[in-house]
Amino acid sequence: MPELRDIIEIDEEKCTGCGLCVPACAEGALQIIDGKARLVGEVYCDGLGACLGECPEGALRVIKREAEPFDEKAVEELLGKKGGAPAQAPSGPPAGGCPSVQVVTLDSPGQAKPEPGGRPSGLGHWPIKLQLMMPQAPFLKNADLVLLADCAAAAYPDLHSKVLPGRAVALACPKLDDPQAHIHKLATLLAGARPRTLSVVHMEVPCCSGLEFIARKALEMAGMDMPVGRLMISNDGKVLRRQGEPWESAA
Repeated sequence: MPELRDIIEIDEEKCTGCGLCVPACAEGALQIIDGKARLVGEVYCDGLGACLGECPEGALRVIKREAEPFDEKAVEELLGKKGGAPAQAPSGPPAGGCPSVQVVTLDSPGQAKPEPGGRPSGLGHWPIKLQLMMPQAPFLKNADLVLLADCAAAAYPDLHSKVLPGRAVALACPKLDDPQAHIHKLATLLAGARPRTLSVVHMEVPCCSGLEFIARKALEMAGMDMPVGRLMISNDGKVLRRQGEPWESAA
């Protein structure tokens, strides 16, 4: 029976059919049909809006209207028919989009030979920007997920040896990015991938602690309850505070 709830709306005049929104929807609710993005069924759309940040034309928005209730069982059946994952966007760099949405799991993070005198990379996957990540990415499943502030990534000299190895990382900025978009996106990742732990690495400046707020709100939206670890970095790259696993036991 229809109910008043959040659901995606597509502006067909703005939509170019690039397909970037399709893999961003973990439920498989969107498909490219006749050159346009279409909602294939109201029951498949959870209304969280993970697809919003992927559209370069601004053709997507979440509205509140009468719609069939979201049906998780129907989503599971739909994904089962598709091989367990949403349909993929067209191959090749999409018009107006970013080729960095391609999911890559690095085979041997930290094992690549560094430049002379340098250190090996600890990065284990791509993409790393929060808004480019998809819940069905294999590196997110049951992972130790780190929400990493852009500035902290540049300031912390031990990032590749103490933070990245063995963890999935999502890079974001709570001041210059859209916090609400990050909350929606992170909630979708959490609900879809079910990571084992969630931690935040940020700078000492007040605006950077907004990542903790984003993490808490995303957990609430995803209906999950887990402690959020915290690693605070000073402007000159020192660790100021460790809180929660896995940081309390870190050297």
